[in-house]
Amino acid sequence: MRHVFFKIGLIFLLSGCLVAGEWQIDKKSARNVTFLSSTTLLDFSGKTRAIDGYYFTKSDSLLDKRNELYFEVKLAAFDTGISKRDRDMREDVLHTEKFPIASFKGQVIEHQNLENGIFVTAEGELALHGHSKKMRITAELEPRTDEISVTSKFSVFLKDFAIEAPSLLAFVKVAEEIKIELNFILKKVE
Repeated sequence: MRHVFFKIGLIFLLSGCLVAGEWQIDKKSARNVTFLSSTTLLDFSGKTRAIDGYYFTKSDSLLDKRNELYFEVKLAAFDTGISKRDRDMREDVLHTEKFPIASFKGQVIEHQNLENGIFVTAEGELALHGHSKKMRITAELEPRTDEISVTSKFSVFLKDFAIEAPSLLAFVKVAEEIKIELNFILKKVE
């Protein structure tokens, strides 16, 4: 029965009954941005809740290619659990005083219906450390009554943004590939 209601709701969302307008990241709900980095000796991660953004639907369809999405993350807010590593990352690697945010702006270009949601591919520009790169990012959307749950996983390569991979010890460099995971809720703006 739950699947029947979900599919009916999905039909309404895709047909535009609940969609047209602006959806913003809900700052009152759970939201996380996590990065995972590896070295030959250890893996470490950092987390922040400092994400903001929107999804603006220019038509009555959630998946119209003219719709615009944007999100940004405050880089200085990442917490790896070790204060010195956080400070070194902010000052020596990401230079957050000069480049305080990373952002992505793009459009949904492909979608596939899933049993409990929609798998989408967005294409746009990722801006980080004063550089921009055209990227495709995938996400899973789970439409609910008055909100959309968003989960996305993608990788960023430091060299693409002129970021030198730091050394944790004199002989151990951080990997070029940084894995990113986003989880947030979009709420319809009234």
